[in-house]
Amino acid sequence: MKSAVETLDPTKVKLTVEVEYDELKPSIDHAYKHIAEQVNIPGFRKGKVPPRIIDQRVGWGAVVEHAVNEGLSGFYRDAVAESELRPLGQPEVEVTEVPEKAGEGQLAFVAEVEVRPELTLPELSGLELTVESTEVADADVDERLDSLRERFGTLVGVDRPAVEGDYVVIDLKAVIGDEEIDSVSGVSYQIGAGNMLEGLDEALTGLSADETTTFTSNLAGGEHAGEEATVTVTATSVKERELPEADDDFAQMASEFDTLDELKADLRGQVASAKTSNQAVAARDALLEKLLEAVEIPVPQGVVDAEVHRHLEQEGRLEDEDHRAEVVVDATKAIKNQILLDTLAEQLEVKVGQGELIEYLVQASQQYGMEPQQFIQTLDQGGQIPAMVGEVARSKALAVALRDIEVKDSDGNVVDLTEFIGTAEDDEAEAAAAEDAAEEEVAEDEATEEQAKA
Repeated sequence: MKSAVETLDPTKVKLTVEVEYDELKPSIDHAYKHIAEQVNIPGFRKGKVPPRIIDQRVGWGAVVEHAVNEGLSGFYRDAVAESELRPLGQPEVEVTEVPEKAGEGQLAFVAEVEVRPELTLPELSGLELTVESTEVADADVDERLDSLRERFGTLVGVDRPAVEGDYVVIDLKAVIGDEEIDSVSGVSYQIGAGNMLEGLDEALTGLSADETTTFTSNLAGGEHAGEEATVTVTATSVKERELPEADDDFAQMASEFDTLDELKADLRGQVASAKTSNQAVAARDALLEKLLEAVEIPVPQGVVDAEVHRHLEQEGRLEDEDHRAEVVVDATKAIKNQILLDTLAEQLEVKVGQGELIEYLVQASQQYGMEPQQFIQTLDQGGQIPAMVGEVARSKALAVALRDIEVKDSDGNVVDLTEFIGTAEDDEAEAAAAEDAAEEEVAEDEATEEQAKA
């Protein structure tokens, strides 16, 4: 097989492939066998019709068409691997030549495909990253203590206009023209939550119990999504959350500690731990932003268009042009990030261990509310495991890159992120453990096979 690559633009290539007859012959032989099993020709049993009879009765064209359809994807994959291309989308393939008769000629085709562009990344050791300090202020502890008090708070009715943070029991009705679109009654809503209708927070602010107001809002979902509705809302009651006193009694009720001081000390430790963990996340985000700023990333438009269409079709909003514009921005950013991180992972020769992949899949299964084994089987059946490996590799690439970068906090102190990003020694140990496990599995299989023979 011969192949040649022509670069059409930074994100698209034309791949010209020529396949000799001998390489196509296994597919031709299979085509004869398949057709022989399908046709009824007097004097021959099904599956036993000779190729020359198939050529006479069915035609060489049907044979070669079957062979090309069967073998084309494999020849394309081989040519992509041979040319070291990194396709990002599906190819547009045109067959330009097929063998004219058995034993002679070749298969030739041209494939245009969008590929990952070549990027030159900056020297990692030259980058400077700054994250927030882990110093814990009294205000940080008080904020966490207040959150704990809110968990043990009680709602009490108030005889005053509602303010942000209050809980209001509401009756609500939305109409478009003379048609009532939706209505709810007796729903509790916290002002400021922002998780119902646009404009609801403003409408409820200042309302007292049994007062009604009307406002307009653009509906976010349902068959009237995007349309403007007139909304009437009544506050049937207004309540505020009354918090328990922060004292030793509260500490004993809300924790395993006997005193408020002990509880505060524990909360201070929790805040410090969270801030330390946040430093790792912030460093990864800052590194990604630095790299995005330093590198011009061409984006394959066809890949963006396909992702936008898939997203809008899934939502049933293909005709929503305003939403389409938002999705285009999000899809473009996501694909840029993917291209950058794939390049970084390749440059750093990032390897994904079996343990890392399983850990990621177990966490992902929880997000989908599925049992890990069922989730993994579903992905495997859909051929999605390689995509999951790619996700893990991209995430790991940032961690591995941070090992070569000095990260400082806002006070100028060097930050040690080893706990979160690991070390090269950790990777080597995991690889060695995986290799040992694989060898043990092979040994067990061989032992089982020997026992079966015995």
